[in-house]
Amino acid sequence: MIYLIYGKETYLKELELKKIKKQFPELIPGINYITLDESNIGSLKADVDSPAFGYDKKLIIVKNPKKIEELDVPEEVTLVYISEEESKLKNAIMIKCDHEKPAAIAKRLKEICNAYGVNIGSSELNYFIETCGTEMQELINEIRKLIEYSGKGGTITGEDIDILSTKHIEARIFDLTDSLGKKDIKNSLDVLHDLLYLKEPIQKILITLYNHFKKLYLTKINKLELKANQTFLLNKYRTQANYFTEAELRRIMKELTDLDANSKIGLIDSQIGLEAILCTYV
Repeated sequence: MIYLIYGKETYLKELELKKIKKQFPELIPGINYITLDESNIGSLKADVDSPAFGYDKKLIIVKNPKKIEELDVPEEVTLVYISEEESKLKNAIMIKCDHEKPAAIAKRLKEICNAYGVNIGSSELNYFIETCGTEMQELINEIRKLIEYSGKGGTITGEDIDILSTKHIEARIFDLTDSLGKKDIKNSLDVLHDLLYLKEPIQKILITLYNHFKKLYLTKINKLELKANQTFLLNKYRTQANYFTEAELRRIMKELTDLDANSKIGLIDSQIGLEAILCTYV
């Protein structure tokens, strides 16, 4: 049996893997339970072909391989590939794990809060997802901080989220753009400096900012297409797009593209160049 568990949502991939593990009464590492990655994937075929030494079934897990091999797997072996990308495997069971829609994410988070006896309203849940992104494992880590802070019988508020939660980079880019649209350059620069303080690579900031302004431009010309798990952001994109003209949005995108090219050949420092672009919109 071969499985391919793939997609962007790590948490859901781990859930699917746990379901497969439950098919095995006992898993002994190195005997009937083998885990591989790029550092030791060379032993995969040998591990598939070797016996389980006293066990009826063997589980082999290969995490994030660069290349997925098409192997003949004996009946007693379960081979599980875990990857971000889909691959064509003739006889594999394919399990896709992409980010869920906000409603499904909110339901999972609400269930976690209920299990600990902590209250959270639907508007606070939506705000929490807007703030922290849609990566489920990160959201669980963040909601646990809020649960511990509120305590059993307590209620998580928007203020608690602002104080305790680590904002996803895209949420911070929203903040930066919001300040820019309101001509609050100081706050825009403060958000940029916060991102740099948190060790976000300047290249990642540039790319995220460019993609954000591209979405604003597409919103402006009514051609924005969002993933299913991002449609709740549409009103925020519309609000921010109204801060800028089409010409301004095109100009910002060009300036960011030019900065990226010029920084790569050493003509300008990326941070200085980005600060200069932000300061242009006083």
